[in-house]
Amino acid sequence: MTDTPTRAGFVALIGEPNAGKSTLLNRMVGAKVSIVTHKVQTTRTRIRGVAIEGPAQIVFVDTPGLFRPRRRLDRAMVAAAWGGAADADVVVLLIEAQRGLTEGVRAILETLRERSNPRQAVALAINKIDKVKAEVLLELSRTLNGAYPFAQTFMISAEKGHGVEDLKRWLAETLPEGPRLYPEDQIADLPLRMIAAEMTREKCTLRLHQELPYELTVETDSWEERKDGSVRIDQLIYVARDGHKGIVLGHKGETIKAISTAARTEIAAFLERPVHLFLQVKVRPNWLEEAERYGEMGLDFRDGDA
Repeated sequence: MTDTPTRAGFVALIGEPNAGKSTLLNRMVGAKVSIVTHKVQTTRTRIRGVAIEGPAQIVFVDTPGLFRPRRRLDRAMVAAAWGGAADADVVVLLIEAQRGLTEGVRAILETLRERSNPRQAVALAINKIDKVKAEVLLELSRTLNGAYPFAQTFMISAEKGHGVEDLKRWLAETLPEGPRLYPEDQIADLPLRMIAAEMTREKCTLRLHQELPYELTVETDSWEERKDGSVRIDQLIYVARDGHKGIVLGHKGETIKAISTAARTEIAAFLERPVHLFLQVKVRPNWLEEAERYGEMGLDFRDGDA
């Protein structure tokens, strides 16, 4: 009797902005490795989360939402999303049940057909099923499967966990045989500096309104391990205009204090040790056109070329 062979591979989560990719990733991994907000285009880079299911190691790639790009950062994000899909062993297209077959989804399906790879399984996951009646879900499933030959279809709620284990088991069985790609206790392959910056950016996104969250970025400037086991983290929040700096700081510094407190709490919980977080807001009018900023986000500046 032989042991069950190990399996390992990459699974790309793709879909429109706000389809629930980051929520699904965090649910699968069992920890928060990707930021989640109610605002679209929150994820900017390809974030890898690592999950174990039986003898299989599933490396999830949470890609930026696929949408019609308007500026360099948008184009770089969309290129990163399709790059993540191209490199994966399995692709999961996440559709929001309430929105159904939108023009954006049609465009994604068309690109999937153009980039068809016979060695790559593509599954459909209809998310937020608790918001829609069963007959609507069945009709949507029929329509989508008529538009693209999906290997499998799953009805899920990433937020509540419904159907997620079924999807996870299928992915584990579908990945190719092979040794594990990461240590068993590793849940993400982003550097801790970048995870900490993403957590702070999430708090900025939740606290600030309208377009401002898309006009800023957060970078970890320094990371100092202290003898008492705590860590000091200095981060820079780059904004494009002087007026934006004042908004981020808030009246008497109230906004930046609230962001710092929320971010410090979450980073400390993730690292499981005390954190001393110091935030500084800097105005860089052209940060959206600086290759270095894209590198810090894990994006390729050249992918933003028109």
